[in-house]
Amino acid sequence: MQTSSQTKSFQVGAATFGDGRLTIIAGPCVIESEEHAMMMARECARRARDAGLDFVFKTSFDKANRSSIKSFRGVGMEAGLEILRHVKSEVGVPVVTDIHDAAQVDAVAEVADILQIPAFLCRQTDLILAAARSGRAVNIKKGQFLAPEDARNIVEKAQAAGCERLMLTERGVSFGYNNLVVDMRSFPIMSEFGVPIVFDVTHSLQLPGGLGNATGGLSQYIEPLARAGVACGVDAVFMEVHDTPERAPSDGPNMLPLARMGPLLESLRAIHELVSRMATPTTQLSKETRS
Repeated sequence: MQTSSQTKSFQVGAATFGDGRLTIIAGPCVIESEEHAMMMARECARRARDAGLDFVFKTSFDKANRSSIKSFRGVGMEAGLEILRHVKSEVGVPVVTDIHDAAQVDAVAEVADILQIPAFLCRQTDLILAAARSGRAVNIKKGQFLAPEDARNIVEKAQAAGCERLMLTERGVSFGYNNLVVDMRSFPIMSEFGVPIVFDVTHSLQLPGGLGNATGGLSQYIEPLARAGVACGVDAVFMEVHDTPERAPSDGPNMLPLARMGPLLESLRAIHELVSRMATPTTQLSKETRS
């Protein structure tokens, strides 16, 4: 968080995490084709650039955690990494993608600038250690089943393996069946661990299994929830974005329509600038509140 003097900031390509910056991680849930991925990377990067915000392109070559056996998972690792390689070279932006198994780390690390560990795998020690030793930046999503204080163990695992560019992502907590809720206390609590904090706003609005054989979502609440997270001082906002979410093969109901991205980023930048001018150091505030 930009308000914590303890946070270890770092760069990934031209993007900065921490150090008072607000960075945007955005892109479609899954790679659908090279043409679509390239288009989305260019359009998302342009909107971030117009808003004066650092940008990392996100998409996945495989979505291993799907509701149904019939669900589309992606184009596979080999084809997906080749597409991400083209995005990096032609659009000129850093990229992040999911890994699901330690055996994937070496190949993915040759292409991706950030290795992302999905929320349901955040306690898989071998996967965390392999990613931490890859030399790449690592983003670990806090599981929907964890309290924010429990994420300290995740950070310590990665740091024990020598990971110096680590970030932690909040993506909501299970709240009964088919629902998630974001506890805004998570942001100042996790900032005490000394790593940049990311808010995954679109996955926080999933309704897991809410459509029976697919995940539902509440994309109409993306803007207010994103604004609240930035007001809490997060270092980055993660959002899945699609030009036509209603036709997306994965996570369409909770993705941000591309047409809404530009205005949202402008408002997030304005809130971030205001908070940066007015903020009390988060770590000190959290300790005083909880003492």
